[in-house]
Amino acid sequence: MKSIKMLILVSAMFLLAGTASGQVFKIATIAPENSAWMAEMRAAAAEIDERTSGRVTVKYYGGGVMGNDRKVLRKMRIGQLQGGAFAASGLLERFPDLSIYGLPLLFQSLEEVDYVQAQIDAELMAGMEKAGLVGFGSAGGGFAYLMGGAPARTIEDLQGKKTWVPEGDAVTYASMEVMRLSPVVLPISDVLTGLQTGLLDYVATPTSAALLLQWYTKVKYVTMQPIAYTVGIMAIEKKAFDKMSLEDQSVFSEVMTRTYVTFGEMNRRDNVKAEAALRANGIEFIEPAPGAIASWADLVAASNAKIWAEGDYTPDLLARVQKMLADYRAAQ
Repeated sequence: MKSIKMLILVSAMFLLAGTASGQVFKIATIAPENSAWMAEMRAAAAEIDERTSGRVTVKYYGGGVMGNDRKVLRKMRIGQLQGGAFAASGLLERFPDLSIYGLPLLFQSLEEVDYVQAQIDAELMAGMEKAGLVGFGSAGGGFAYLMGGAPARTIEDLQGKKTWVPEGDAVTYASMEVMRLSPVVLPISDVLTGLQTGLLDYVATPTSAALLLQWYTKVKYVTMQPIAYTVGIMAIEKKAFDKMSLEDQSVFSEVMTRTYVTFGEMNRRDNVKAEAALRANGIEFIEPAPGAIASWADLVAASNAKIWAEGDYTPDLLARVQKMLADYRAAQ
């Protein structure tokens, strides 16, 4: 009888130990370990751990140590990682509709972005879930501006120049081809090396990213025209997310959604500060030539419509966003 009781006790202890070990989410990010972004993510992980009584642990792998976006997605598929913090372009192979935010020359102001984002963000997160990923809202990274070693005021200044395209971003690639530029596809992790070696002449990026990733050290000019809006998104494999209890899923979603709202607010402040820092470092901010942007926009709009019609996108999404923008501009 004693041996049976002992067996039951030992079995119970093993079950409790397995429960106590909980579920671990390994998440990759390009954010440097000592950055404010990483500090916020670690604070979110600590809150999740506390509120789930240790049942859910989040571990981050920063600084791009897990490789580029494609490698991270591959590691997520096989279970080596459960998630990643991506620029939207890094998730297009899993959910192409995310490219809507980054369509070249679609948005003209942050207010326009806010107006559209409030209406479609939930729809995009639902679409991600159907594609097997769980998202927690998009954090605006700010507008990308052209940066390079020579001033770029017209299309002619850019033609023949090697210009960076994020890996997997077919829309931007097509737009550059229409403008007769020379797009070079690279993962974010290889851009600094590309600028150092001459593989790249120009990049388009928010000022805060240029500062954080040290790209500003290899450019001299910034063209003051928003090229495309950038967003950051955390994506978790749905099969891993669904292993949590509904209570823990709720906590995880609440904390991560709030964190990504905070990121968006931080990024807007950081872009203003970063512009001042770039100016202080001798980088010259220049205006495009009169009429240049209108000619760019006409070419790019046709390219955007063509690739959206031919690609694996929600057919009416682009038209609906364009209608939202037309209504907003008319009201202003």
